[in-house]
Amino acid sequence: MKVMTIFGTRPEAIKMAPLVKKLEKNKDFESVVCVTAQHREMLDMVLELFNIQPDYDLNIMTHGQSIIDITSKALYGLDEVMKKERPDIVLVHGDTTTTLVGAQAAFYNKIKVGHVEAGLRSGNIYSPYPEEMNRRITGTIANIHFAPTMGNKKHLLREGILEENIFVTGNTVIDALLQVVSEDYKFNDDLLDKIDYKEKKVLLLTCHRRENWGKPMENIFNAVKDIVLNNNDVEVVFPMHLNPRIRELAYKIFNNVDRIHLIEPLDYEPFVNLINKCHIIMTDSGGIQEEAPALGKPVIVLRTETERPEAVKAGTVKIAGINEKDIYNSVNILLNDKEEYDRMANAVNPYGDGKACDRIIESLLYYYGKKDSKPQEFSTYSL
Repeated sequence: MKVMTIFGTRPEAIKMAPLVKKLEKNKDFESVVCVTAQHREMLDMVLELFNIQPDYDLNIMTHGQSIIDITSKALYGLDEVMKKERPDIVLVHGDTTTTLVGAQAAFYNKIKVGHVEAGLRSGNIYSPYPEEMNRRITGTIANIHFAPTMGNKKHLLREGILEENIFVTGNTVIDALLQVVSEDYKFNDDLLDKIDYKEKKVLLLTCHRRENWGKPMENIFNAVKDIVLNNNDVEVVFPMHLNPRIRELAYKIFNNVDRIHLIEPLDYEPFVNLINKCHIIMTDSGGIQEEAPALGKPVIVLRTETERPEAVKAGTVKIAGINEKDIYNSVNILLNDKEEYDRMANAVNPYGDGKACDRIIESLLYYYGKKDSKPQEFSTYSL
């Protein structure tokens, strides 16, 4: 069975990498890897970490590219690759522009589509933008849906997807995470290695989403500054996004605050090991809401909604919103109330057990008639 995996950004690569490695080792599959390089350098770091050599690299990234640029170049490139390879199925991941275009190109070539990380919904087509609409359209095109959680499965059922085509697998990001986190990890960075993670309460901040640009991000940064100034045992590490708007605001607000460390973006391996060493995670990212709970770290979400409500329900994540006072209060409670901190840190991670890729492999074999029984669905009850 020829399976083509398509991805183009760092988050996709991280979550698809363990699946690619499983496909390569399984005698039932011929694995073909195509990357669009929607993100170039960040993608390459992950390919190197997991030792993945793409069969096709469209290398579409250009400076200042728009969504339209990515869409058109990827569509032409993927169409050419699919016409040459004619895979039995194309696997796309999540909600990027590469994901959407990969599904479209496969549909135009009458090739089946498997959607990894299917069924996530925020309920607002403009938040996150354009990801929410990307995943909805991809879900409409897909033939097979690999949903991380039972909640994701329910979203798909409400949209008319047949239950027989939905497989609840857990999230592959946990598979990737558990492969690279080490308790004795040493950073290749003097600043990160010198921070006292045991005696200090170190907060990891990530903030980059379009919907937070402007006043919301200003509120977030001011709240972080006040948290540090009012808690002497707190330090903050902020790997800054490359966007100049974000950097300019960070330098403006965090200037001369000694315990806020502005650093360059980290590769995946040091980043997840930093999550493992920190006390609390503050983020507007989606993937970190899945990764941090697997490592027992409470997450404060700097958004007004999330497409990952399972973590909120489980108690590993709290939505603080984008109001300065609300963010400050949410973090301050965790810093000073040990019982509340322990409750979040010890809640069960609803996103996976490190076996999602195995379930996807088994699901593909079942779908194509090579296994008699449908794989058992992942749920937190099995953890």
